[in-house]
Amino acid sequence: MGILRYTIRRSLQAIPVLVGIVTITFLLTNAIPGDPVQIMLGPSPSAEMVQEIRAQYGLNQPLPVRYVNYLAAVAQGDLGQSIYYGVPVMTKIMERLPVTLLLMLSSFTFALVTAIPLGIISARRRNQPTDHVSRVIALFGVSTPSFWIGLMLIIIFAYHLNWFPATGLILPWASPSSVEGASSQLDVFWQTGMHLLLPTLSLGTLQMAAITRIERSSMLEVLQQEYVKLARAYGVSERKILRKHAFRNAQLPVITVVGLQLTSALGGAVLTETVFNINGMGRLIITAINNQDYPLVMGTTVFFGLTFVVGVILTDLSYAYIDPRVTYDEVD
Repeated sequence: MGILRYTIRRSLQAIPVLVGIVTITFLLTNAIPGDPVQIMLGPSPSAEMVQEIRAQYGLNQPLPVRYVNYLAAVAQGDLGQSIYYGVPVMTKIMERLPVTLLLMLSSFTFALVTAIPLGIISARRRNQPTDHVSRVIALFGVSTPSFWIGLMLIIIFAYHLNWFPATGLILPWASPSSVEGASSQLDVFWQTGMHLLLPTLSLGTLQMAAITRIERSSMLEVLQQEYVKLARAYGVSERKILRKHAFRNAQLPVITVVGLQLTSALGGAVLTETVFNINGMGRLIITAINNQDYPLVMGTTVFFGLTFVVGVILTDLSYAYIDPRVTYDEVD
């Protein structure tokens, strides 16, 4: 019941945050100079057609009225109609979201598989050459923009070495008949992996570096605790200390970073998808901005904001499952 009450309370606290996101996004989007109807209809549209399109999308109404109407529509789950695509915003989001989720899943799989062992080894061999190499890798990953890494990977591995393709991501659920050179679904999976490797490294390097640094510092802190020293005094092996006494207790800060990185990686996907010409949420946002598609810009921003808020709440709730000392029964 403590977790249930905490979840309800955090969900209610998220409502003003989402209203703030909607308000700021609405005002900033409508402050952009230019006319989306002019972009949609071309340089010389008729006045009647312009008025018709404005009335269709509610652009002929005063700004406060449009804001109230949009806020009411969002509260009902309606993100509006895209001016550029002519379909509901949610339809475009659901169309592009699986591609972005595939990219994020692959990048975080790479990040976790590499970062956690690096952090543990670095903490176990503190101030040794292995630790120095791990810290340099983490510092490079944190300091380097994902789009620059992507461009370097394209230049080296796609252009000069021609080992991996740079564009044209093939989705794993595509039919073999629609993929050139694929005779089975296994061939489709193989081509997906080849196309996905460079974007995965580009987007996942930052997450890998951040998780490595937190994993190392958290493991170092736990390994200095009295109960670990007592286990050593009783002759418990270092491997068993790491596995049974230190690792689980060191994961609470890591979960926080992973939860926040997972939601904020949606923003990093915008640049990565642009660099590798991937038709996901990132490209959708860029297209919406370039065409001043107000409903699409606002809808994708609200969707990202909601995703971030939900991710933070789920991260908080996961603490109780990792650390039994965490309880929500007496949360004020």
